[in-house]
Amino acid sequence: MSDPSEKINQLKIDRSVPAANGRGWMLPVGVLAVILIAASGWIYFDLGASTVLVETDVARKPPSQAAANSVLDASGYVVARQQATVSSKVTGKVIAIFVEEGMRVEQGQVLAKLDDTTEQARLSFARAQEESSRASLEEIKAALRVAGLERERYRDLAKRALASQSSLDAAEANYDQLAASLETGRENVKVAERSTELAEDALSNMTITAPFAGMVVSKNAQPGEMISPVSAGGGFTRTGICTIIDTDSLEIEVDVNEAYIQRVKPGQRVSATLDAYSDWHIPSEVIAIIPTADRQKATVKVRIGFVERDERILRDMGAKVSFLGTEMPADTATQPQGVMIAGEALRSDTNGDFVWRVQNNLVEKRPVQVGGQRDRSQVLIVDGLAVGDTVVRTSEAPLVAGQSIRTQ
Repeated sequence: MSDPSEKINQLKIDRSVPAANGRGWMLPVGVLAVILIAASGWIYFDLGASTVLVETDVARKPPSQAAANSVLDASGYVVARQQATVSSKVTGKVIAIFVEEGMRVEQGQVLAKLDDTTEQARLSFARAQEESSRASLEEIKAALRVAGLERERYRDLAKRALASQSSLDAAEANYDQLAASLETGRENVKVAERSTELAEDALSNMTITAPFAGMVVSKNAQPGEMISPVSAGGGFTRTGICTIIDTDSLEIEVDVNEAYIQRVKPGQRVSATLDAYSDWHIPSEVIAIIPTADRQKATVKVRIGFVERDERILRDMGAKVSFLGTEMPADTATQPQGVMIAGEALRSDTNGDFVWRVQNNLVEKRPVQVGGQRDRSQVLIVDGLAVGDTVVRTSEAPLVAGQSIRTQ
């Protein structure tokens, strides 16, 4: 057996051998570094060129059976069919306002008062003129009665040749003149009455009332400000006291692409969802299809009414609607099977429908089964995807299986 100490001695460095030049290792190391840099650059640029920029969408649970089985989806806003910015008939200064935002008012309820000092004076003057006209009329009536008695007396005297014909003619003329004055006096009384009515109407215009029952949604003036039915310029004259809407007239207005308007009919059932309450599905129906199209947007406006009224529905809220088909399940609140994805994510080839599913920044071709309409903004996938799966919605270049992608 060999001695282990001899093997250990063999591992020692022989100091007698001259050391090699220290720069000898730099050349192969430099060549290796250049090769590694070139390889990494090729890999980087090759991967960068093969990476496609895409927009993705996440598969979500359908909100309801009604939405999943709709024939058309659209979005719009809640509007009030009956609303008014209440103003005055005349220009005047506001002295009192009796409403605030959110207050419910009844038809004829006083909303505000304007300064009516001048109108009060005009009404008093008109009433005084009316009384004066009535007094003058009574005076003419009395004079006419005297003239009538005098005429009869002269007629009797003329028959007995005790009065001249000229005296009788004078009595007749005086009576006719007073009779004409009586008619004029009666007309003057009517004119005075109309003047009084105008003054009373002008005075009533100083009190602004609600034209219909509703809710105040904005208060546009304050006491001390001037208000006018027309803009007076300068920015210091208001044109309205407040805005009132009839909450019972709230409805949804949506713009439907004219290519799909044939799917909508008056009276058709609709499932509406407010953006503020995404889980609340409101039964609605189509009121009317406005018989004109928007040339710029290629859309047709559709009015949708709520079957159920609720205080949570507010004007100008955003809303999404699903137009329901004629054949609907009895229970529209049940949860349908499958997931919802953007309609742009659905693709087709000779083998059928599929989507590009994203996993670890790579795409795979996933066959799917579609339920319901295919050309909607949201499509129901009943087989092939699960809730939470990420799919490619749009891409800047054609995709292949195993393609590396990056999202916006």
